[in-house]
Amino acid sequence: MSLLPQPARSELRLSTVLNVLADPVRLRLLACLSEDHELDSERRCAVEEWSVAVHKSTLSHHFRLLREAGVTSTRLDGRKRWVRLRYDDLEARFPGLIPSILAALPEELERARAERAA
Repeated sequence: MSLLPQPARSELRLSTVLNVLADPVRLRLLACLSEDHELDSERRCAVEEWSVAVHKSTLSHHFRLLREAGVTSTRLDGRKRWVRLRYDDLEARFPGLIPSILAALPEELERARAERAA
């Protein structure tokens, strides 16, 4: 088992994290990762595990961007990939950021749905 490359805690940049989370799909992935109330839990990187309507290649793209920004960590286990939110690292660098985003998330996701429907 190994981890895919990701920035160290000290290399996390607020502008990069906020930029990657500006996308509604990536916000939804963040919501899914935090649903279990165990912010350090892992989820498999399979389309059926996530409540987003995107193709497998698009989902992989979003996971890569989240990992490269330092929002998530991806672990390889054979042919499977497991992703987890880097909550402790993000909280250490930017206290209160993730709870604030999660608190605003329902309204933001609803706005994104309304914009797509229009």
